[in-house]
Amino acid sequence: MAAARPHHRAPPGRVPTRCVAALCAACFLLGVCVVNRYWAVPEPPDCPSKANSGRSRAVLSQAQTREVIIALDRTISDIEMRLAAARAAQMRNQGVSPSDSAADQGNMRPRLLFVMGIMTTFDNRRRRDSIRKTWMPQGERLRMLEKDKGIVTRFVIGRSANPGPDSEVERAMDAEEKEYNDILRLNHVEGQDGLPLKIQMFLSSALSTWDADFYVKVDDDVHVNIGITRSILARHRSKPRVYIGCMKSGPVIANNESKYYEPDHWKFGTAGNNYFRHATRQLYAITRDLATYISANK
Repeated sequence: MAAARPHHRAPPGRVPTRCVAALCAACFLLGVCVVNRYWAVPEPPDCPSKANSGRSRAVLSQAQTREVIIALDRTISDIEMRLAAARAAQMRNQGVSPSDSAADQGNMRPRLLFVMGIMTTFDNRRRRDSIRKTWMPQGERLRMLEKDKGIVTRFVIGRSANPGPDSEVERAMDAEEKEYNDILRLNHVEGQDGLPLKIQMFLSSALSTWDADFYVKVDDDVHVNIGITRSILARHRSKPRVYIGCMKSGPVIANNESKYYEPDHWKFGTAGNNYFRHATRQLYAITRDLATYISANK
């Protein structure tokens, strides 16, 4: 009788290798799709997204436009100043002042060091008399100062709102001008359009009357040392475009009863703050080229 064969258990079924590879690939692709759908990939700071690119370009365009306008304005101002200076230099080389009239251009005027205009008003007669008694020469000494030192000093004042032979203010000014011969009258109504226009008209009138290296503006409550002023300006005589003035700073006055009350004191912060350092208007000097530029740009 033949012996019985031993019983062998069937081995477990195996998954084919190709199926495993296909399943792995499918899982990988599914994972990539899920990640791209729910997780935004961060972009570098220097690579803005397309959604924000239009808005960014608009913002940059506004900022750049403003910078371009400022730069262009400065360039135009510089060109105008250089052009005025070049014209003035050319006419001086020809023996003619750029502000001379046709009648004056045939006669060459003497070159002065500076012309000083003392800004005053009708009500400030006491201030004018104080200056005449202290630092401003009178009579023959005033003429010699101009002839020997090249220095001209004049009080600068405009006209009254109602000029005419019946105007008491005009009669008083005419008498004072005749007595001292140290007043420069402007075709400007006092109290209108402010001080800047008056200064501009002074520069125009001074340029057409005197040929000087410097033109000085000073208030009638300032006492000037003519000798020191002459020494300072003489050191800068060879420079074509110079501004010389006083720099100042001081406390911001919030008390409305003070003479120096600042209505916009709140813009400077809490009480006790100071103004930033800035150029003052009480006294300053500018060269002929700058005066010509200011006079030509009204």
